[in-house]
Amino acid sequence: MRDMPLGTRYARMVIAAAGHGQAKEAALLAMLVSERGLGGNAVDLATRLDRFRHEKSRRAEAARKAAQRMVAGVPSRASEALCAGALLSLAWPDRIAQARGGDGGYRLANGRGARLDPAEPLAREPYLVVADLQGRAGAGRIVSAAAITTEEIESLHARAITQERETVFDEKAGAVRARIVTRLGALELSAAQVTPEPAEAQKALLLAIRRKGLAILDWGKRAGRLCQRIGFLHANAPQEWPDVGDAVLLASLEGWLAPFAGSATSLGEIGPDRLVAGLDFLLAQHGKSAKKVDKALPESYTTPAGSKIALRYEADQVVLAVRVQELYSLSAHPAIGGGTIPLTLELLSPAQRPIQVTRDLPGFWAGSWQQMRTEMRGRYPKHFWPEDPANAAPTTRAKPRGK
Repeated sequence: MRDMPLGTRYARMVIAAAGHGQAKEAALLAMLVSERGLGGNAVDLATRLDRFRHEKSRRAEAARKAAQRMVAGVPSRASEALCAGALLSLAWPDRIAQARGGDGGYRLANGRGARLDPAEPLAREPYLVVADLQGRAGAGRIVSAAAITTEEIESLHARAITQERETVFDEKAGAVRARIVTRLGALELSAAQVTPEPAEAQKALLLAIRRKGLAILDWGKRAGRLCQRIGFLHANAPQEWPDVGDAVLLASLEGWLAPFAGSATSLGEIGPDRLVAGLDFLLAQHGKSAKKVDKALPESYTTPAGSKIALRYEADQVVLAVRVQELYSLSAHPAIGGGTIPLTLELLSPAQRPIQVTRDLPGFWAGSWQQMRTEMRGRYPKHFWPEDPANAAPTTRAKPRGK
């Protein structure tokens, strides 16, 4: 290499090419890229090399003789002929470039971006080796290059090619995807979809849940209400019941959810049943269970009219959103927990719109009910609005039968 009048990379190219029986071809290419104007000014070095071989000028003849002298003492064994791009890659393996976007854009194996005029025929090639690159590091202009095939890349640069198993969370599908990726530096040469390993899938799912929040899971009614009730119990007796706030649950996913995620590879597979199982497991750490939660706090409240309405548990209150007509006949404020937890009533109109919030139903009947009754009779004349709701029959109908 020291004896050759070439830069280190091109000297290395000539010697490496000798192992393929192409020392002279590599020397010609080295002279071509070192001397501007030889073989013309085309971007495609393969085209220039072909012209250079037949060029009649004194300069071209002198360059060809210099190339011949350069390899006179280099042993060369016969092998398959390598194209200009393949030879060039022996000098610039880090400048093997892959097309991206189909508009003349390329990414080099060293991670740098480069561009070629889309009108240039070479821009249709999926892979190039870039000899001369000018301009900004992120988007250099390709001045000279030659095409190379995938087979040539794999044959000449097998030692630099790596295979990795890659597991990622597909945001759009809400599922974990795994693939075997073949890479050369920053280039992805190929990828094959494979089934995610259970441990990989679980890790990716937990990371996605942590990033997106618990709301991306399908809690359903059962799991959602169970979590609400545990949260209420914790707020009122923190030493007895576990904290199920979002921050705590997200920080401890490996402890309460992972054991029940099983071999799930998508968020859709982590449904309400698995979440209930996870919450029950968390409760067991505190000597509790979902059954004890059910015993302490009901999921729903049955109105005097017979409707079973889900309760909404918040940190400091339990809310019952109910049409006011379903509470006729109640003279005492409704409560749960053996009468120890009064409900916060969100009283609704027949159209399910809020009209009043109260924690004192008898006071409401005796106080502002009359004014509200007048307004409701005007808006909903087909419904029953008694003067004394505490002693009237509850209803879910427009008007009780016979009225």
